[in-house]
Amino acid sequence: MDSSYRKYYFCNEEIKDSNSFSDEFLLSGKSLYEVFRVESGVPIFLENHMDRLVNSTKIMKLSLPYSIEKVKNQIYKLIKINKCEYGNIKIVFNFYQDNINFYAYFLKHNYPDKLQYEKGVDTIFFHGERDMPNAKVINVSFRKSVDEKINEANVYEAILVDRNGNITEGSKSNIFIVKGKEVYTAPLKAVLPGITREIIISIIEDKGYKLMEKDVNFNDIENMDGLFISGTSPKVLPVRKVGNLEFSSAKNAVIQDIAAGYNDKITAQVSRAKSLPRVKL
Repeated sequence: MDSSYRKYYFCNEEIKDSNSFSDEFLLSGKSLYEVFRVESGVPIFLENHMDRLVNSTKIMKLSLPYSIEKVKNQIYKLIKINKCEYGNIKIVFNFYQDNINFYAYFLKHNYPDKLQYEKGVDTIFFHGERDMPNAKVINVSFRKSVDEKINEANVYEAILVDRNGNITEGSKSNIFIVKGKEVYTAPLKAVLPGITREIIISIIEDKGYKLMEKDVNFNDIENMDGLFISGTSPKVLPVRKVGNLEFSSAKNAVIQDIAAGYNDKITAQVSRAKSLPRVKL
């Protein structure tokens, strides 16, 4: 489960010491959440995350107690009081009975190392589906089941396969599959609309590759040239193995080109945000 990694966290509008943090609230009611990366003190793709948060509330027929501007201010305050330049922040709106509570805290992040980007990572297939995949809602039991399989196999990620045998997404990431100059990913209706996914799709189209949002059966994966994971922590991460199947994803020119384009987007985000006025405590 979660812990507050840095010294301070927010509970509603109150700044609290992380020694008092408990994640038991995740076990009650419904929790909408977002996790985003901080680079050079800047929350990356923040506007995109806020748009997805609003979309999740519409899907779940819930209303936020704060304006989006107030949420963004809380995020910048959290970065400032923790004097943190890099890491992952999680925000949660917990709806339980008649109460709505807001939490914002740094997670202990696990970014891939240089070798994992250069060689790729190992994964497995997991036959299972998330409820309401388009909304970012915490499902503790599903998360536990997948994590157990990931730990048993000692792999980086599990690639989800639905009841029809089609690849949907990673347990905490989106999945892209490459064949020649074509890049496949599952249709949006079947997956979480990942922010990194959204950015990567724009990069694929800008670079002239052919994006194919269509089902790929897990039995057909051996005929593909490579695949990669995308997400807040991994960014664009090549996959070396899926079960016993091996791929040269890290050496694939298309994947390398997309990864470079994504890193350029982050650099541009930081430069743009640095030129804007910051929130004051």
